[in-house]
Amino acid sequence: MGRYNDIFQKSISDPQGFWGKAAEAISWHKKWDKVLDDSNQPFYRWFAGGELNTCYNALDRHVESGRADQIALIYDSPVTKQVQKFTYRELRDATARFAGALRGLGVSKGDTVVIYMPMIPEAVTAMLACARLGAVHSVVFGGFAPNELAVRIDDAKPKVIVSASGAIEVSRLIEYKPMLDKAIELASHKPENCIVFQRPQVLAQLIAGRDHDWAELVAKSEPVDCVPVKATDPLYILYTSGTTGLPKGVVRDNGGHAVALQWSMEHIYNVRPGDVFWSASDVGWVVGHSYIVYGPLLAGCTTVLYEGKSVGTPDPGAFWRVISQHGVKVLFTAPTAFRAIKKEDPKGEYLKKYDLAGFKYLFLAGERLDPDTYHWASDLLKRPVIDHWWQTETGWPITANPMGIEEFPVKPGSSTMPVPGFDVRILDSNGKELGPDQEGIVAVKLPFPPGTLPTLWKNDDWFVKSYLAPFPGYYYTSDGGHKDRDGYFFIMGRIDDVINVAGHRLSTGSMEEVVSKHTAVAECAVIGARDALKGQLPVGLVVLKAGANGNQEEIRKELVKMVREQVGPIACFKQVAVVNRLPKTRSGKILRGTMRKIADGETYTVPATIDDPAILGEIETAMKGMGYGKDSSSRS
Repeated sequence: MGRYNDIFQKSISDPQGFWGKAAEAISWHKKWDKVLDDSNQPFYRWFAGGELNTCYNALDRHVESGRADQIALIYDSPVTKQVQKFTYRELRDATARFAGALRGLGVSKGDTVVIYMPMIPEAVTAMLACARLGAVHSVVFGGFAPNELAVRIDDAKPKVIVSASGAIEVSRLIEYKPMLDKAIELASHKPENCIVFQRPQVLAQLIAGRDHDWAELVAKSEPVDCVPVKATDPLYILYTSGTTGLPKGVVRDNGGHAVALQWSMEHIYNVRPGDVFWSASDVGWVVGHSYIVYGPLLAGCTTVLYEGKSVGTPDPGAFWRVISQHGVKVLFTAPTAFRAIKKEDPKGEYLKKYDLAGFKYLFLAGERLDPDTYHWASDLLKRPVIDHWWQTETGWPITANPMGIEEFPVKPGSSTMPVPGFDVRILDSNGKELGPDQEGIVAVKLPFPPGTLPTLWKNDDWFVKSYLAPFPGYYYTSDGGHKDRDGYFFIMGRIDDVINVAGHRLSTGSMEEVVSKHTAVAECAVIGARDALKGQLPVGLVVLKAGANGNQEEIRKELVKMVREQVGPIACFKQVAVVNRLPKTRSGKILRGTMRKIADGETYTVPATIDDPAILGEIETAMKGMGYGKDSSSRS
């Protein structure tokens, strides 16, 4: 751990010196007065007094430094059967002109703009155009229900909303405009103007006086230059997904964000200017912000914007086709995408059709990478498969195997080491630090490194209450886990995924790890269901691989036996249901909390982020079949 250890220790012992040096990779309009301003704790500010423009750093400086004709963005859309490529000059020019369109509608530095768009190049242009003007963008995942969009409109109070006529979800058309109109009707705040990009597959009806056609507006707009902003000024607001009531608006500043993402591209992902980097996420999520748009462009890479799925657009070879066709060096996606590929093509037959010679690394995040999926992907690809862990709030990885610093041997189930800048600790419920192999609460000692949230949008009190109050001096991650004697971190999932069985605290993540090892299981979830006798009992739901052989009842018995042998009889794992699919958010996270409410017979709200609400009916049926849910005698 020579090079990593030196870099990590420097980042913790001398954050001012460490991040001051890292900031030299960014172009500044005015250099900072102080790298870390800790005068108003716990509100730390990075690069106080400095001025810069994020769009300039992502586009203009590359054009000026000789990369004007390098491809900046590849738009690959199997759902519309098209591929478009944009050079840095072309993307800069399109962004400057759209920034002119926004300015023509009165948008200036400090104003907010809501972006409600599918995975099209115009979504990237809109984000960068806001940054160019010093306006604060808030991207809302395209297709969110009107009421969810409305609460975000009311919180962000945008001067303009940028949208599109619709999206293509595999083969289904989704009209955005009716949802946008309904959201504005529901919202108390009424934006002055909306800009709508008309897609040929689905046309929208525009409201005279409020709505503007993107193409027509841009055609009569003049390009504008970048507006310098303070390093501590907000770049964007991103609302945590699935929030009910008042949404939590995570704020990202301009200076720390640019420095951290530029640094992460080289040191975590091991990419250099000109490399092709693909994050198979959505611009509506934090991964899309950090590693589809800003990170790769800040680093001078070519980024891939993919409008499709891992399977079904058109087959389980979709990812291999994109990697091969575009020369992708690094793919970053969610474990659930690979579980879907594994389910449809367990032997990896589709991979044989493509040449992946230039492909170097697979990075996975979004939820815990179970060892079975790790081994499947690793054996199939014969390349490093890297689990790394982070959150919407942090904006970039907390723990990772840093390919650009030092490659550590992989331990399946571990997201490896703390990323430099993140002083990660395992605490007990009283805030006392725990030793190796002791399960506890994962926390990060303050100050946070650059690029992480400085606060919540116009709600400092909620920021302190949610993240800092539980353990003063630490950021509370809400995740549980442990560190082994080699310093590897194992993040086992949200703290509420620890269940109490007859007084014994057990991790459902550890049970999922066992269940996922069964050769017939494609993916699984284990949740805690209320029990009158033992308090809680674990309940398993499994999706079987395509062509999985064996009687379902036999498979259930084998799974119960595996957990009993590998976790222990103390787990009381006896109930397993086979289902066709698990309910997930559109970003791929399994909705364990919703399933837990179903099992306990509680009233639940269908999450706005769910990819298919119909799945919940199957889960209710499965729970009733095991004696859980409404009108069940198994629960208290």
